[in-house]
Amino acid sequence: MRAPDTADTADDPHGVALCILGGGPAAMAAARGFRAVRGTGRIAMVADEGRLPYRRPPLTKELLRREMTADELPLADDRWPVSHGVELVTEHAMTLDLAARTVGLASGRTIAWDRCVLATGAEPERLPVPGADDPGVRVLRSYGDFLALEAALRPDARVVVVGSGFIGCEIAASLRARGLPVCLVTDEEVPQGTRLGDEVGTRIATWLRADGVDLRPGHAITAFERCSGTVHVLRDDAGTVDGDVVVMATGVRPRIELALAAGLDCPEGAVPVDPSLRTAADAVWAAGDVCMARHALAGRPLRVEHWGDALTQGELAGRSAAGDPGACWDEVPGFWSSIGTRTLKYAAWGDGFATVQAVAHAQGTFTVTYRDACGELVGVLTHGRDEDHDRGRRLIGEVARRRLPAQAAG
Repeated sequence: MRAPDTADTADDPHGVALCILGGGPAAMAAARGFRAVRGTGRIAMVADEGRLPYRRPPLTKELLRREMTADELPLADDRWPVSHGVELVTEHAMTLDLAARTVGLASGRTIAWDRCVLATGAEPERLPVPGADDPGVRVLRSYGDFLALEAALRPDARVVVVGSGFIGCEIAASLRARGLPVCLVTDEEVPQGTRLGDEVGTRIATWLRADGVDLRPGHAITAFERCSGTVHVLRDDAGTVDGDVVVMATGVRPRIELALAAGLDCPEGAVPVDPSLRTAADAVWAAGDVCMARHALAGRPLRVEHWGDALTQGELAGRSAAGDPGACWDEVPGFWSSIGTRTLKYAAWGDGFATVQAVAHAQGTFTVTYRDACGELVGVLTHGRDEDHDRGRRLIGEVARRRLPAQAAG
């Protein structure tokens, strides 16, 4: 799974046509998008993980359940860099100079560029409580994180998962499938209740408990303490939960350090871009988890952290960088999540709703619709009802298109 050797672009006075900062799905899609509209010149991809871009969703699901191997993770084979004219630079980018159009690397070398795509992604956010940075409190975002977690998982290890977002629920269900004792602690009353509504959260809680997860909701974590190899997870007025392994899944934050140091304004903790993924800086685009993109249909900036949208945005950023005037983010965002053997499909603007309606169908399947204060559809979530998901996603887009004239007038 290591990256193949590629030519070295650093300190080349001629520079590169496109410099992509990041090595995830948005980065790879940017290179493909650039080439798709016949963007010419060399491409440099600065990716400090030292491996080809790979799929992250299996880290918490199939790979963690040992249903697939690491060899199946890469998004492309070793021939991809050469076939797309991409030179992988397996170093950490330290500086981004917008005026000089250069990237400074940890080795002290530089890359000169004509155009740049920021696809630096996001990193796990730890709770702001004592002990949260203890090495025994792990996160799971990268393949390196996965290897570290695997090394700690003895056959009889007691696991505590902190956080009831989709990543936390996926991790808990996957480790239970391996027979490990798992306790999931969260400050939410039901998993994903804040994001998806209490009825959906109750269903997810039922799934987790049916799989044997010890679910402990409704109490905030106040500290982590290690003693003789055991990590004690302290909760407010609710006692302590002990684990041999603790995995924190409490959200992510965009990796905006390079953007901020370069002088880009990130007022809401992400790089703002227009529907073509352009930043406020000349010849710089941003895509994926690091950005907040204005959606052409929604008529407002949206922050999404979905795998599919990272691919879409990356491709659009690459196409826009190559001069495609039609590159425009106008797809309704969404994602899939597999919690054990059960899959949820979700499409929504993701920035709030006023009402929730859940409809149960045969064999435990269901459809949930989300509407705004005007009664217009803004989201749909399904389990085992693909046709409802596809129809709902289409209708969400149609509602937004009808509103476009009013949005423009406003």
